[in-house]
Amino acid sequence: MNARRPLLGWLLIAPSLIGVSAFLILPVLLAFIVSLFHWDLLGTRDFIGLDNYASLLADGALANSLLVTALFTLISVPVSLALGLALASQLVRAVPGSAVVRVIVVVPWVCAPLALGVVWKWIFQPSVGALNQILGVRIEWLTDPSLALPAVAFVAIWQNVGYISLFFQAGLSRIPGSIYEAARLDGAGPWRSMWHMTIPLLRPTTFFLAVTQVVASFQVFDMVYALTGGGPQHRTEVIASLIYQEAFTSSSLGRASAVAVILFVLLVIITLIQQRYFARRITYDMS
Repeated sequence: MNARRPLLGWLLIAPSLIGVSAFLILPVLLAFIVSLFHWDLLGTRDFIGLDNYASLLADGALANSLLVTALFTLISVPVSLALGLALASQLVRAVPGSAVVRVIVVVPWVCAPLALGVVWKWIFQPSVGALNQILGVRIEWLTDPSLALPAVAFVAIWQNVGYISLFFQAGLSRIPGSIYEAARLDGAGPWRSMWHMTIPLLRPTTFFLAVTQVVASFQVFDMVYALTGGGPQHRTEVIASLIYQEAFTSSSLGRASAVAVILFVLLVIITLIQQRYFARRITYDMS
């Protein structure tokens, strides 16, 4: 903003400030306020201070949902990034049909997660599901406690790989070809070039994708709800599912808001850690 005309600067950023305040800052403040009350959505609100937080910390449901969400993130995010980079390295080449493939791989990402969950639930059906019919075996993909979470993570990976590959393609297209030519003259092979040049130069893109994908994985709900509903034995009860259960099944809006506040604080901490890690490792100059 121009220091001589501060009013004009504030007017120019007013629409963004209104949007951020109304849809980001205000909901967080309201969630924190509601978390201090006992409220069943219909009756009166009783102020109980931090009792909701204390009961959640003493309850095993929160710890379980945090563990499930962390495992889901550790499975889905690294695999999605690796497969997205591998796919992008192939699609960035100007080969016939690459444009069509780019469109096809993005289709799952633009589809509604709830609809994808319904489709994949049919695919995973043990009796008439397409996957078991192809394999010729009967596997309880979504009802076996040891397989449910990996199956859900697989669907998330399948949905996000195309989206991630688009960003990596944009990053790869910005890397000058002269860098690879110099590497080849120095005797560097494809794997060494990928590890020592491509991946370091893609760190700005990787940082953006890592932050957004971790946040999205911690907030996943629709697809998990359609696939397993949080079961079996709470093995896929991610933290967003716990918020839903507390708010609309147990009618405890205060506890649900407390879980939401804990999730918000946790995501802020994780994002700051990621930013601290990538801060000194990002290279923007590719000249």
